[in-house]
Amino acid sequence: MRHRSDWLVFAQFVLLALLLLPGEPLWGAPWLTVAAVAVGVVGVALAIAGIAALGRDIVPWVAPKDDASLRTDGVFRFTRNPVYLGILVGSLGWVAWRGRVELLLVWALLAAVLVTKAHVEQRFLLEAFGDDYRQYARRTPLILWGRGIR
Repeated sequence: MRHRSDWLVFAQFVLLALLLLPGEPLWGAPWLTVAAVAVGVVGVALAIAGIAALGRDIVPWVAPKDDASLRTDGVFRFTRNPVYLGILVGSLGWVAWRGRVELLLVWALLAAVLVTKAHVEQRFLLEAFGDDYRQYARRTPLILWGRGIR
């Protein structure tokens, strides 16, 4: 591991794998299936947009690449963490589609891990980009909420 906080990456992937747990759905109305698929597609599109904007600077780790540049345009105008937001939205659609109560718990844990990861990551970005990141953080939410550095 590169940094002690990289355990968050491991936790993220374990929780994503747990979302694949088998089981019979407890609900499954057609309208809910349509809504769940729509939410999932929006989430996947958001994550892909974030990954595409990062290009070669994408890393799974909490700390950015040494030579990475600060992204503040495109999808990064709306959230400092479009990939995390996309994962949260997409996986929520998956959970709603699968109709399993235990998957709601896994999703809540995933949300906690990604929010924690975003908070830790912002410290690395502040160290790497200084006042440029601080100004960006003042006007752009961390995920969907939380402007500024906390």
